[in-house]
Parts: sequence; structure tokens; C-alpha cells
Amino acid sequence: MSERYGREAVAAHPKRMAAATGRIRIGISGWRYAGWRGVFYPKGLAQRRELEFAALKFDTVEINGTFYSLQRPESFAGWTAETPVDFVFALKGSRYITHMLKLREAKVPLANFFGSGMLRLGAKLGPLLWQFPAQVRFDHDRFEAFFRLLPRTHREAAALMRRYATRMREDAKFRVKKDAPLRHCVEIRHESFVVPEFVELLREQDIGLVVADTVDWPLLMDVSADFVYCRLHGSEQLYASGYEDAALNEWAERVVTWARGGQPPGRRADSVDAEGRPRDVYVYFDNDAKVRAPFDALGLRDRVDRLLAQSTAA
Repeated sequence: MSERYGREAVAAHPKRMAAATGRIRIGISGWRYAGWRGVFYPKGLAQRRELEFAALKFDTVEINGTFYSLQRPESFAGWTAETPVDFVFALKGSRYITHMLKLREAKVPLANFFGSGMLRLGAKLGPLLWQFPAQVRFDHDRFEAFFRLLPRTHREAAALMRRYATRMREDAKFRVKKDAPLRHCVEIRHESFVVPEFVELLREQDIGLVVADTVDWPLLMDVSADFVYCRLHGSEQLYASGYEDAALNEWAERVVTWARGGQPPGRRADSVDAEGRPRDVYVYFDNDAKVRAPFDALGLRDRVDRLLAQSTAA
């Protein structure tokens, strides 16, 4: 990222924190959409600079491409260079693992996934999202076995890829310079997961439960890790409907409540409250079909900032 853009980006992303409040990041799911050009992106902006522009507006983006296919180290290196120092990418886990294998025999594909070069993101590598199709039901043993395979640090991920990868795209000489934790979360789409046993398993394995807002699958408010991950797909029409003022106000209250260790009201699978410690919160708008996502994300960010400012002033 250029020095000029770097300064602007840092100025545009104040650390939305108050006393005893976790870090709140609000962004978009993906950034390369033809319909956004000339609407969110300035007319005439080169496609190769769209991520750079988005990173001026947001401090995080969810990468969708990792869900569909293995990426290349050069892509991750490029995305790292195009974004500010404090930027974070969330990555969607491979659909080959979640949708095709349905978590069976996942060790080698998991190693291939980490061997695609994502560790080049370094400190910019945020949560890993494992999204499951609507036909996948809760199976305690299968999910527990998968969770136990997941590396929990960058160096564990590097060791996994070096040992088991069969489609290694990363340079064999690559080494993690500075180790850091890896966060994992799951997005479920079947009612069979709405049981205390599932949330208990997530807490045992320190896996986050995605708060997914849509009419098509369960919206659960259970907290199962030291962070909360929200995906706002459109509560009336999947990937299309926007969020009006009342909805954005409600989500802002929820986000700040989570960040301060609280539990907002809403449907839960387990009645046990998580410990009231500050939590990091990640929010991604996925209602991109009608170019609502980036503007809704900006609207939510402004409301969260106002809530935090009001409480600080008080």
C-alpha cells in the first residue's frame, strides 16, 4: 500500500475501543463485485485497486475465494501489501472440506488449504470461517474430530501443511517468523445444531459460533469463544435486503454488548451465559446483490462509534 494511502487508512480506522471493550471490526464479505463499480467504488477506479479503496473505508474484509478454490501465495502476499498495517482478513474455509467431504478424512485437504499461502498474511490473518450447507446435521463425533484437527497457531498450521499437504503451493522454505493464535468459527444452517450439546462442544474446543442473520437458517446468539463473528446476509431476502435505521441500531447495541462481555437478548441453544470478559467482535455484511453491503457496514460502524463515544463521555 502506498505511503499516502497508508496514512489515510490508519486515520480512517480509529480503534473502536473503550475501557473493558474488545476490538470491534466491521467490514464486507468480498470486495470484487461488478455492481459496486461506479456506486461504492469511484467511477473509473481500476479493478486492481478496489481492495486498496475498500481498505480505506474498513479495517477488515472477509475473503470468499478461499471457499471455492485453493489460492496462491502470490495472492496473499499482494493482499497484504495493498492494505494498512492494522488490517485483518477473515478467510472462508474450503468447501471441499465442508460441503463435499462433510468433514470426513479432512487432514490432507486441511493441510492443502493451509499450504495455499495464507500464512503470508501474518498478523493480518484473522478468523477462519467454516460454513456448512443446509443439509449437514449436527454429528457430535464428526465435528469433534474435525475441531481437534484444526491448528490453533500459525506454526501449528505450517507444521500441518509441511507434513501432510499433497497440493503444496507454498514455498517449501517458507517459515513463520512470528507465531500467533488462529481463531476458528462455524456457520450452521440446520436446526439440529440448536441444542446445548453443540454449544458445549464449541466451548470445549474454543470455536466461535457465527451469528448469521437471515430468514433461511437459525439465528443464534450463543457465545462460545473469546470473540464473536457476525455475518449479516439480509434478514428479509438472502444476499439482497438491506438494513434500515432500526435494524442497524439494534445490531450496534448487540455488537457493543458483546464487546463488553455481555449477552444481548435473542434465541440461544444453551442458556448458560459465557464469562463476562471483553470480546473482539467481527461483523461482515454479505448482502451484496443490491450494493447494500458497503453502505450498511459504514452505517453500522458509525452507530457503534457513537455508542462507544457516548459511554466514554458519560
